[in-house]
Amino acid sequence: MPRNFKEELIFMLMMAGLMVLGMSIYNIYLAQGLTDGFWHEVVVGYPVALIVAMACDGFLVGPLAKMLAFKHIVPRFKATDGLQIPLTISTLMVLGMVTCMSLFGVLINGHSLSAYPKAWIFNPLLALPMQILVVGPIARAVLTKVQGPVATAKN
Repeated sequence: MPRNFKEELIFMLMMAGLMVLGMSIYNIYLAQGLTDGFWHEVVVGYPVALIVAMACDGFLVGPLAKMLAFKHIVPRFKATDGLQIPLTISTLMVLGMVTCMSLFGVLINGHSLSAYPKAWIFNPLLALPMQILVVGPIARAVLTKVQGPVATAKN
């Protein structure tokens, strides 16, 4: 896990960057299919979505998810080894980010709020497995490289 602000920023950028890219591709495909403007939509929307995602992650969802996890959920699993703690935090993060970013997607594309429930329902179907199986491991591997051999010897 990140130990300082620099590492936290790198970790958040990796997580948010890869999740926004994957979810943008998914949502644009669901909305319009593979049209001529598909990749243009992905590239044009990516920077704004990344900024919003990082703000949501850094100031709202991340702190709230970690507070809920460490105050209410993690104490029950402290005596056990395994994946309960990282899976709990990942699940809370994904649900919080899906909540925020689905609203962002609906609003930025000019849809009415009545489109929000459908957007919210479909997004966790990809976001949770993508975070747990692909993005999380990649971000942790990059963080381990940034932390260097001293950090790996301690862990």
